[in-house]
Amino acid sequence: MIIETPAAPPFPALRLCRWSPGHAPALARLERDAALRRWTTFPALADAADAGRWIGEQRRAWEAGERFAFAVLEPDGRLVGHAVLKVAGDGTAEVGYWTAAHARGRGVAPRALEALTEWALKEIAGPTRLELLHQADNTASCRVAVKCGYGLASTLAPAPPAYPVEGHVHVWNYGRIAST
Repeated sequence: MIIETPAAPPFPALRLCRWSPGHAPALARLERDAALRRWTTFPALADAADAGRWIGEQRRAWEAGERFAFAVLEPDGRLVGHAVLKVAGDGTAEVGYWTAAHARGRGVAPRALEALTEWALKEIAGPTRLELLHQADNTASCRVAVKCGYGLASTLAPAPPAYPVEGHVHVWNYGRIAST
């Protein structure tokens, strides 16, 4: 499964594809980023073997129809991020993403999120509500969510230790699909 996104001058197009074992070394290097550790619940990966196990989990969840995780790549194959759709049994699905440190500020997150959202609405049967959650103090994610049509719906109370600060729940504006 590959999703292509258009170029965003002056930056190249992006490809979203299923994670594969070949992505493990690059993923293990990118995962060490302090900002990624701060803003996501992405698990700590000690090395490429850990990354390979994580990729295997993503592939199994894909086959089960529970979680659709994509590596976000530049045309040359360089890993620049991650996008995911997690399906809940209640008609709700949650989208998420992260951008590699070397690719931040280049529109990777909004382009990947827009492509993921469009794919989810066309290819996945069932979700009647798409949500995006992030820490309330993550203003960059808030901007990405709003830019991509996910309006702020509510604030979540902190739930330590996993979620030590307030969170935002954004919900996809289904009125935007008329243009797709």
